[in-house]
Amino acid sequence: MTEEVSGTPDQEVDLPEQIEVRLAKRDRLNELGDAYPVSLPITTTITAVRAKYPDLEIDVATGEKVGIAGRVMFQRNTGKLCFASLQAGSGERIQAMLSLDKVGEEQLENYKELVDLGDHLFVEGEVITSKRGELSIMVESWKMAAKTIRPLPNLHNDLGEEFRVRHRYIDLIVRDRAREVVQIRAQVMQSLRKTFTEDKFLEIETPMLQTIHGGASARPFKTHSNAFDTELFLRIAPELFLKRAVVGGIERVYEINRNFRNEGADRTHSPEFAMLEAYQAYGDYNSMATLTQKLIQNAAQEIFGTQEVVLEDGSINDLSGDWQHISMFESLSKAAGEEITPETPIAKLKKLADKVEIEIDHPQHGKYVEELWEHFVKGDLQKPTFVTDFPVDTSPLVRNHRSKPGVVEKWDLYIRGYEQATGYSELVDPVIQRARFVEQVTLAAAGDPEAMKLDEDFLKALEFGMPPSGGMGMGIDRLLMSLTGLGIRETIMFPLVK
Repeated sequence: MTEEVSGTPDQEVDLPEQIEVRLAKRDRLNELGDAYPVSLPITTTITAVRAKYPDLEIDVATGEKVGIAGRVMFQRNTGKLCFASLQAGSGERIQAMLSLDKVGEEQLENYKELVDLGDHLFVEGEVITSKRGELSIMVESWKMAAKTIRPLPNLHNDLGEEFRVRHRYIDLIVRDRAREVVQIRAQVMQSLRKTFTEDKFLEIETPMLQTIHGGASARPFKTHSNAFDTELFLRIAPELFLKRAVVGGIERVYEINRNFRNEGADRTHSPEFAMLEAYQAYGDYNSMATLTQKLIQNAAQEIFGTQEVVLEDGSINDLSGDWQHISMFESLSKAAGEEITPETPIAKLKKLADKVEIEIDHPQHGKYVEELWEHFVKGDLQKPTFVTDFPVDTSPLVRNHRSKPGVVEKWDLYIRGYEQATGYSELVDPVIQRARFVEQVTLAAAGDPEAMKLDEDFLKALEFGMPPSGGMGMGIDRLLMSLTGLGIRETIMFPLVK
């Protein structure tokens, strides 16, 4: 008998009656053999069969016998002939045909009684095309590969984002787009590594558990080491360790890593996320902007064959050409209708914030500038744009600008209205870096939960001499957002959910 697919897209529904029926079938399969065999005589894959026979004519027998396995995604059982659609992990399908004269009465009846939608099924038989021209396996024998206890949700319903992120394993089974995004992400990682290899960068790994959190202004997750009896932090960034590597002579270094920030979650933020950071000795923020553009454009070109990427809603994200650069202070002044410079009194910035109803409660001048910039400018940056020259007091790890007082050599890359990456001319003077860390300690004492701690070991490393360097960091999940138009929870396979 064919079981109707059940379940809803909005909530997990317990189906005790259907589960009980399937458990009974499991018991029967174990009596006959094994509901979960350890191995099967598989000779090829659904994907390979489809690739080998792309254009067979109607009602043709190839003479080739194969043993394949797949998940049952469709069934139609009649008296003497049964049809099933078997799906590979890639999403490709092939039809299995079970006839009375080929498998015999016992095997056919057992199939009808014991096989449900969602089951993993092994079939052995000849590759043919049906009378409708569908590539098929004319089954001579079958075995259960893995019996499913819970039925799949109705394949005709939209699962909904909340259901998908909580049940990604179901999402991957039933939705082509979910599998496509996994493939795109894997291809993006391959492309990034290929570009870095071509540019002579070396990939390394740095600690995820750290005694001092640093490398970014963010609130960390805390834990405790029983072995060392000490408080540890999940890293918020790998920056300070990658810079140690540059001090040690690894002049072009990068890491693709997991970062953790104990902060809010929304369409563009996740408490756990994938990050790329890279550092280049004798580079600066200009060379890192060039590298970042190259990384993203190469990924788009290699995956989609174009730098004009079609997004989920059908719109185009044009990543081609040379990307524009704008100054934070100049763009803010233009958008706000009044001149704002590094010397603008904080009282004036507070007045402007009150005027546009932005609540900013922070002692740093730069925080007001950045919050006001986000209000006035950020949302309009749909095309890839490097926003350059940030306030000094909000950038403790960045070198002062070589010619503009009051700002540092830093850029943030914005694509489609949100930050995609950041780049620095790195601060390598240990004396100035110590002074910046001391300022951060003062902010922390005043109650700023995102302030950095003074890292004596990192300062010691700098005192051994770090060459002038450029650095960049880019969110992998956000890069997927730029290439697909999806929200961050759809680009992460298993996002953290409450």
